[in-house]
Amino acid sequence: MFAAEHVSLRLGKRLVLSDVTLTLARGELVVILGPNGAGKSTLLKTLTGDLIPDAGRVTFDGEPLSGISPRELACARAVLSQSMSLNFPFTVLEVVRLGLEAARGGTQLLSRALNAVGLSGFEGRLYQELSGGEQQRVQLARILCQAWAGKPDGSAFLLLDEPVSNLDIRHQLQTLEAVRRHVEGGGGALMILHDINLAALYADRLVMMAEGRILREGAARDILDRAAILDVYGVDMPVAIAKESGRPFALLNRPG
Repeated sequence: MFAAEHVSLRLGKRLVLSDVTLTLARGELVVILGPNGAGKSTLLKTLTGDLIPDAGRVTFDGEPLSGISPRELACARAVLSQSMSLNFPFTVLEVVRLGLEAARGGTQLLSRALNAVGLSGFEGRLYQELSGGEQQRVQLARILCQAWAGKPDGSAFLLLDEPVSNLDIRHQLQTLEAVRRHVEGGGGALMILHDINLAALYADRLVMMAEGRILREGAARDILDRAAILDVYGVDMPVAIAKESGRPFALLNRPG
């Protein structure tokens, strides 16, 4: 389990996280929602160990992150950042294979990961010649390989920063289904999304942030309502319940 306990962090003079407490357990998909500048990516980077909090602490399975070696962390969790660039002419297969380096997993995972993101048959394509959305799916396949190789029992964590930002709706759903299957197989996942309705549809738990703080946290049906969206985003959006899923969804209105 990941745990951030009363974490605060300044970047320059700005307080980016303020007394944030959050847990992430295996078997659940947690989605962070919030406006730009809310501290979402900073919180994720704090959980990965890329940023060190000024106050509070972050632990993994009860042990401070500082006491865990980079290789151990790489086997226990895989991270998808907002932006990734490659300046070398790697093929799709070579990029996905990078996910096997930390755990030295079997190459059979490569085909499984590419199939999970709908890129079977792309193995020999050059990464730099792909569309932005295809590149994003290649990177997701890479971290799936890392997670599966690092923890063959399926218990690794996925930490994903806007994993569907460049994708069309079909591939957004495909990506979220891949993450959902990983969670149902015994892993854990934390992701940042901007689409309120996708978050409500897939998350076991929503975390709604603004100005470096967690304002609301819980199951979508318990916390996602008109007042919550107004508090977090400053936008008045009616919320209804979908008949098929029983989950809330926000209705778009033109302002004014």
